[in-house]
Amino acid sequence: MDLNNRNHVLIVEDDDHIRRFIAINLEDSGFQVSEAAEGEAALRNFTANRPDVVVLDIMLPDFDGFEICGRLREIDSEVVIVFLTARGQDLDKIKGLELGADDYIVKPFNPLELTARIRTVLRRTRKIGETSNNILESGEIRLDLTANKLYKLEEVIEVTPKEFQMLRAFLEHPDVALSRNELLNLVWGEDYVGDTKTVDVHVRKLREKLEEHSSEPQLIETVWGVGYRWRKED
Repeated sequence: MDLNNRNHVLIVEDDDHIRRFIAINLEDSGFQVSEAAEGEAALRNFTANRPDVVVLDIMLPDFDGFEICGRLREIDSEVVIVFLTARGQDLDKIKGLELGADDYIVKPFNPLELTARIRTVLRRTRKIGETSNNILESGEIRLDLTANKLYKLEEVIEVTPKEFQMLRAFLEHPDVALSRNELLNLVWGEDYVGDTKTVDVHVRKLREKLEEHSSEPQLIETVWGVGYRWRKED
């Protein structure tokens, strides 16, 4: 997928002026754009066109954006989802990230920042999709970088693209204490300007999926005052 070759963005926003403002700026930046003013229309559009990116408001007239995010993830686990909303509370951000959103931008926003953040996420997901045949393993965990699949023993574990990328960062740096900023750079890119709480949310979700007891993690260890470390297993 060529990042400069008309990646398709679906904008889901009920305010006509904001939606057109976003659309014009993305079109000027070379993106193909489609629009939806409510959740049901967004789901129909997504099913028919399979866009690369969904820019999603939370407050919609029929469904809220959180529900739409969850339903989109059920249809396509790899689509890039960016929340763009006036709701900037930490709990809303954490909820959105836990549901599988790749980024969260609070209104009012700079359209150049939105474009940059979309390109950053696309670069990261594209990089993993084009990785040469390779397997990362640690104990019961196996990461297939070509198929973008995670296995625990021989069972496939469903993870979001960002969870996959974060686990890859850990497996490529076993027994190394990685700071939250280092993880942000490895997973979201060096030009990402989001909150480090994003890292904590994704670590918690990975623990829930991989650890026997997520409250007593044995794989992803907390390094107090630093960040996190993957405990290498032979």
